[in-house]
Amino acid sequence: MLYLIPTPVGNLEDITLRALRLLREVDVVLAEDTRTSGILLKHYDIATHLVSHHKFNEHQTAAQFAARMAAGETMALITDAGTPGISDPGFMLVRACVERGVEVQCLPGATAFVPALVASGLPCERFTFEGFLPQKKGRATRLAALAEEERTMIFYESPYRVVRTLGQFVEVFGAERRCSCAREISKLHEQSVRGTLSEVLAHFEQCEPRGEFVIIVEGFAPPKRAKKTREPAKDADTSAQ
Repeated sequence: MLYLIPTPVGNLEDITLRALRLLREVDVVLAEDTRTSGILLKHYDIATHLVSHHKFNEHQTAAQFAARMAAGETMALITDAGTPGISDPGFMLVRACVERGVEVQCLPGATAFVPALVASGLPCERFTFEGFLPQKKGRATRLAALAEEERTMIFYESPYRVVRTLGQFVEVFGAERRCSCAREISKLHEQSVRGTLSEVLAHFEQCEPRGEFVIIVEGFAPPKRAKKTREPAKDADTSAQ
């Protein structure tokens, strides 16, 4: 069995009772960073063995761990924060488990983009999650493909690239497109800056961006077509010829 267990994105209390129970019961906890995860486990007095599983070694270790689970071990996968597989390692291990007939369960729980989206004030009934944009190759192509995306768009970004990214959004989506920048979700200095793209960009040009960001951008609104007005029907001429 493989359990995918979401971990807090900020406040350590944002974890479920079931997650804590399973972290104690599994044979091994696979962690993106054992140092970061060690803090969480120590906080809750969990002594389960931690093993490193991250984006730099998952190509080599996914098959090995899946084979061990197929042989009878039970493991949990956690990342530094949030739900495994969402802009974090997880997909390769899940695929390897599925191929070997290992049961996979993902617990509901913490993720950064859901609270950022719901609190943004932008439509959230339909949205597209884009995660981190390519830093170089393919970035312009990806943005151009989203220029007329009508659903609300969700992006992750680091504080070092926020200003650059917002500037590109202004160029591609237009200065008046509405957005919300949420940072440090569930932490002491949590903040959401809302407004047009140009307004939010101006804010972070003046105030140094700090913390991890979720950027919510309003979808494209196609121009409304003018309704054709029908000419009133002419009365038939009933006079005698």
